[in-house]
Amino acid sequence: MATRPTRKLDTFGNPQPARDYRIHIEIPEFTCLCPLTGQPDFATLVLDYIPDRTCVELKGLKLYIWSYRNEGAFHEAVTNQILDDLVAATRPRFMRLTARWYVRGGIFTNVVAEHRKKGWKPAPPVVLDDFPAGSNTRE
Repeated sequence: MATRPTRKLDTFGNPQPARDYRIHIEIPEFTCLCPLTGQPDFATLVLDYIPDRTCVELKGLKLYIWSYRNEGAFHEAVTNQILDDLVAATRPRFMRLTARWYVRGGIFTNVVAEHRKKGWKPAPPVVLDDFPAGSNTRE
C-alpha cells in the first residue's frame, strides 16, 4: 500500500458507461507553495466530471494531490496541470476543475478550467418544479 505522494493517477472502469452522470469531488486541503515567496498556498479543489470509460480512484487522487504539497506553482498553472493530468488519466466526456484559493494579501482567487470531449453534447438540463414543503400543489 502506497503511503507516499505520487503523480500516478489510478482509474477503474465506469460501471455505467452508457449513461451521462456527474461525479462531484471536493478536496478542501490542497496545498502547494508560492513560487515567488515559498510560502504555502491553500485551496479547495472542486472536481466535477462526466466519465466516459473510466473513473478516477479516490485513494490515488489523494496521493496525487499530496504530491503538490512542496511544489512551487502559480494558481493558474497548477489548476490547469491537475486538469490536464486528470483528463489524460480518465479521458472523460466533460471535466471541470475549480480551484478556490484562500485569501493572500486581501485577495481571493478562483481558477476554473474545463475539458470537453470532442463531439460530446450534453443532454438538455431537466428542470423540476419545486413545491413548498407540506404542499401538494403549486401556489
